[in-house]
Amino acid sequence: MPAKGCYFLNEGEEGPDQDALYEKYRLTSQHGPLLLTLLLVAIAACIALIAIAFSYGDPSSQQAVLGTAFFTLAMFVALYVLVYAECLVRRWLRASALLIWACLVTLGYVLVFDSWRKAACAWEQVPFFLFVVFVVYTLLPFSMQGAVVVGVISSTSHLLVLGTLMGDFSKPSMKVGLQLLANAVIFLCGNLTGAFHKHQLQDASRDLFTYTVKCIQIRRKLRIEKRQQENLLLSILPAHISMGMKLTIIERLKERGDRRYMPDNNFHSLYVKRHQNVSILYADIVGFTRLASDCSPKELVVMLNELFGKFDQIAKANECMRIKILGDCYYCVSGLPVSLPTHARNCVKMGLDMCEAIKQVREATGVDISMRVGIHSGNVLCGVIGLRKWQYDVWSHDVSLANRMEAAGVPGRVHITEATLNHLDKAYEVEDGHGQQRDPYLKEMNIRTYLVIDPRSQQPPPPSQHLPKPKGDAALKLRASVRMTRYLESWGAARPFAHLNHRESVSSSETPVPNGRRPKAIPLRRHRTPDRSASPKGRSEDDSYDDEMLSAIEGLSSTRPCCSKSDDFYTFGSIFLEKRFEREYRLAPIPRARHYFACASLVFICILLVHILLMPRTTALGVSFGLVACVLGLVLGLCFADQFLRCCPGWATLRAISERVETHPLLRLSLAILTVGSLLSVAIVNLPLFPLPDVGEPAGNETGLRVVSGRERILCDLLPYYTCSCILAFVACSVFLRMSLELKAVLLTVALVAYLVLFNTSLCPRWDCCGHSLGTPTKTNDTRSSSALCSWWDLKTMVSFYLVLFYTTLIMLSRQIDYYCRLDCLWKNKFKKEQEEFETMENVNRLLLENVLPAHVAAHFIGDKLNEDWYHQSYDCVCVMFASVPDFKVFYTECDVNKEGLECLRLLNEIIADFDELLLKPKFSSVEKIKTIGSTYMAAAGLSVPSGHENQDLERQHAHIGTTVEFSIALMNKLDGINRHSFNSFRLRVGINHGPVIAGVIGARKPQYDIWGNTVNVASRMESTGELGKIQVTEETCTTLQGLGYSCECRGLINVKGKGELRTYFVCTDTAKFQGLGLN
Repeated sequence: MPAKGCYFLNEGEEGPDQDALYEKYRLTSQHGPLLLTLLLVAIAACIALIAIAFSYGDPSSQQAVLGTAFFTLAMFVALYVLVYAECLVRRWLRASALLIWACLVTLGYVLVFDSWRKAACAWEQVPFFLFVVFVVYTLLPFSMQGAVVVGVISSTSHLLVLGTLMGDFSKPSMKVGLQLLANAVIFLCGNLTGAFHKHQLQDASRDLFTYTVKCIQIRRKLRIEKRQQENLLLSILPAHISMGMKLTIIERLKERGDRRYMPDNNFHSLYVKRHQNVSILYADIVGFTRLASDCSPKELVVMLNELFGKFDQIAKANECMRIKILGDCYYCVSGLPVSLPTHARNCVKMGLDMCEAIKQVREATGVDISMRVGIHSGNVLCGVIGLRKWQYDVWSHDVSLANRMEAAGVPGRVHITEATLNHLDKAYEVEDGHGQQRDPYLKEMNIRTYLVIDPRSQQPPPPSQHLPKPKGDAALKLRASVRMTRYLESWGAARPFAHLNHRESVSSSETPVPNGRRPKAIPLRRHRTPDRSASPKGRSEDDSYDDEMLSAIEGLSSTRPCCSKSDDFYTFGSIFLEKRFEREYRLAPIPRARHYFACASLVFICILLVHILLMPRTTALGVSFGLVACVLGLVLGLCFADQFLRCCPGWATLRAISERVETHPLLRLSLAILTVGSLLSVAIVNLPLFPLPDVGEPAGNETGLRVVSGRERILCDLLPYYTCSCILAFVACSVFLRMSLELKAVLLTVALVAYLVLFNTSLCPRWDCCGHSLGTPTKTNDTRSSSALCSWWDLKTMVSFYLVLFYTTLIMLSRQIDYYCRLDCLWKNKFKKEQEEFETMENVNRLLLENVLPAHVAAHFIGDKLNEDWYHQSYDCVCVMFASVPDFKVFYTECDVNKEGLECLRLLNEIIADFDELLLKPKFSSVEKIKTIGSTYMAAAGLSVPSGHENQDLERQHAHIGTTVEFSIALMNKLDGINRHSFNSFRLRVGINHGPVIAGVIGARKPQYDIWGNTVNVASRMESTGELGKIQVTEETCTTLQGLGYSCECRGLINVKGKGELRTYFVCTDTAKFQGLGLN
């Protein structure tokens, strides 16, 4: 079994644990139906022998036989009950196998000695010992080496014992020697065909085990993928929206098999719902922009992740849902997705806790930052729009008002509207906020605002629990960003996507992050050593894997496959319920099918040797065996032609036919019927052709005894060897393991009926002639009555007994083999189906992750590569674009006609989705969507450059700027098309800037990829200060675009917040598509 904690599908890795599991499976598979099959046959054989003993002769003279038969019968019944009830543990299986073998051999020798006591014959019990040898290989749970040893012991001991017994009452003769040699050939054939059976069964068993383990592993990994998918999806979206989107993705992948395919519908799906009575909180870190300008990329990412990770913990504790992070702005909602009567109190409490957390940071580090919080209560539309880079968002006039409340707020205070105050139920004291003095919108709408008084401000401060503030020289030596980073790391916020790689994250529920760093993540497809100190949850999952493997392995070997309930097979018989599976199974290629024909030819050689050693050399014998030898030679030549004629290109047609033996069912079936039919016929065809003298009925005055001719005595002496030949022909039929069970049953049944008819009616007019012809008296003074026989039962009864015994054994064995072959086929189909499902799930996971992160960033968190560090990357030249639809704010209204704004958002969804579809075009492959902010679309080009190559290709950096302009023009054209269809007059306002940026992933509960830097801020200002229908760029960007062949028009100096006066330019969009160089 794979080491605990492994993830599976590690191809080629098979340790000793899995070998031990296979050994358990192999023993369990024989512990089930195979052992029960043998015990059933053995019980029936014992009952038949007891019946024969009572039917023929005096039972009192058969005490040894009856006593042994009754003892073995009781033993077999007891073992059957134990095996059926699954009371025998694994370590007793081999002991029980040895016990069964010992009982069978003991019974056989009792029969031999009983026959010798009366009139021993050289063939006595050869079929019985052949049966013992055959079942040792096929039905008893021995290893191959053990089966060979036991089979050889059974064969040689019989030959030695019988030879010794015959040597006591007669001198060695050529006839006896030939009979013993024929016996040896029969036993040799039994051992070889049994070994072939076992080898084929072991190969099939190994294949079935391998596919079973793979199926269990892929099923388990599928569960892990599903869990990861749910965790990932729930880290982006709430559960009430994510499930519908997930089903849509899976259906899309199944329909087209392309994870980048977007459905060509008139309208895109809209995943937006309206919620009433919620509170919206906006929070901004005052002073963070100045602090961030002093940070290294890693410091910035760590700082943001620690801050927002702390805020996420506060949000969870106060039943708030974080919506989005915009730079250093954090906003969340309480009352989603389930309405909460305390939504206003939750938001106010969260705002106060955030202000307190930032206050502690300021006091501990000396960095001048504070929190400004604005809250409003009302109604929202929440959900996801667009096709790419999904981010849960909220829209409504109340959301815009909450944003205004934050902008008009006071650092370190929570600024609320009167609507929020009405929901607080006097839980907090407030004072007048004077928001109308700081924001014209609030004044215009006559919105009265308040500042919440933190109850903690009226209490004496508790002893400080944070790190001491650095003083003196230490404070001078450390930059503010370093002090911030060191302090924030003590909070121990979880890293992005850590929950995806932990095995312990069994459920998608989020747990509070404890103080102190979490264990490092373990990626998929990697091993870790067993950790006994791991969490109980991890250990229980390991144990559940053990139980699952064992139960599945044992379930494969149901001890009652014929009658147990199954979802795949009919109740009786092993026919698939699904016709597709049944057809696929019957038409499936059979690997190594040519070996069946080789083994059948070996059986033919053994039958031929027996006939040559003992049978009269007649013309019929030579002709029959000659014809069959020719047929088998042709069949073998056809089967192995592709191997023997590889160097002969002229025989290409024959080689092609030879290769189809294993793959073409009709050809394979025809050759099998021809081979088996020939063997079944040649085994008996010479018996009716045996020359007999004319024998008349005795006259009425005769005593009923007649003189037996020498030919009749010879025939009766050879009947046992005809029987053995027929049995070997039966065995030859059974070596075709994968041949149709119904066809084998028909062939064996027809052969059995023909053999019984020939042996019982067509030959030897008086079977008791054998009593005078077989063997000699054991003592010289022995006198035999006219009815004395060579054994204690009638010869024809024993011939019929052994034929029926082998027929029953082989039919039941073929039934079990067919069941295992079907099980193998079934698990292969299940494995294939689950592999496809797993691949679909992997594609869904990748699609989801790439919808949160760019592909090159997603590779940092998934796959075989172990990346436990923060993701952060600095770029020297990235082109950033902001494109907004300002008119949409006017278009958006909330009334009953448009379902309180829902239909307005449907149009915005179409606009954003059409914009997203442009990203699939090859010419825009370098453009990465970052996010949408209301009706503003943010994208950047140049983020996919491999690390370390940012400064090596100036021409490519400039090409990214041209691509961004082309993308902006394409957005404008898309919007024009939407205007024509929706009868609107929306116009796009675009701002573009290029320069250095920092990219990273922040947030553990809702990981988010973002970019920061002065370049981003200026690009945003280019959009907000631009004009409708135009692309505004900075002077540096204009210079680069002119070098690419674009025309730009100088707008002049404009006032940019935080930057002062900047000279900006408009790109001439009417000629850009013709003058752009190197973009196609």
